Formats: sequence, C-alpha cells, structure tokens
Amino acid sequence: MEHRPLVDLQTLAHLSPAEPSRPMTRAERIERWMEALQREPRRRLRALPEIEHKPSEERRAIRVENSPICVAFEDMALRAEGLTGDTLGDAMDFFEISEREAHAALCSCLFGGTIETGLAAQRVSELLRPEQARSGHQWWGFFR
Repeated sequence: MEHRPLVDLQTLAHLSPAEPSRPMTRAERIERWMEALQREPRRRLRALPEIEHKPSEERRAIRVENSPICVAFEDMALRAEGLTGDTLGDAMDFFEISEREAHAALCSCLFGGTIETGLAAQRVSELLRPEQARSGHQWWGFFR
C-alpha cells in the first residue's frame, strides 16, 4: 500500500469530509433497540424485578444482567448515540420513556423472571405508540 498526502489524493479523486450524521430520533432509537432484540429471537432474557414497588431513586438504579436493556447497551450504534449504561434510569433517559412505559415493557410482574427476545421486542415496539393509546396495565398507582 502506498501512502500519499491528502493533497496528492485530491488530484486523483474528489474528496470531501464526511457530513456529520444527525442524531437519531426517539423512534429511531427505539426501532434500533427492537432490531437488536430481534437478532436472537429465542435468547432468554431476565425481566426487571417488580420495579413498581421500588422507590424512584432505587428504581432508576436497577440493573439486571442479561436484560432487554443489556441488549440495547451491547449495540454499538446505540452507545454511539449516547446510551451510557444498562440501568433502568439510563434506558429511561436515552429512550425517553416514562416509568409507566418502562414498567409495561420491562417488568417481571408481566413476564415472570425471563422473557424471550422476540416478545421483548414486541413490548419495546409498543413504546412507539402514544402512551394513552397503549393497552398497558393499571399498576401505575404503585409508583411513588
């Protein structure tokens, strides 16, 4: 391989700096999460344990190994967009989801201890529908 200065290469080809990409929208980030979950549709994940019973500060710090949030955090594109960790609070901030939405998509009281990634992807896809239109469950009173 021959190395040449950039100035020399510009005479051989039209070179221009790459245009900065625009940040993903909320919907694009959620769609990317769904895609990450769908890559291994039979993988067994762990649901987050009864998040509605935890105080708010504790709830945001919940982290479960091999959860749907971990799958999102394993995705390099989502990390590049700004996903900083795999706690519930990290996911709520990055995907712009409420406690109610997080509960409906991720809580063990709806799935038991484990969930297949295919079903997790379906639950995450519901985050794209307006919150008031979701069928959701009525445990919201538990949130303190």
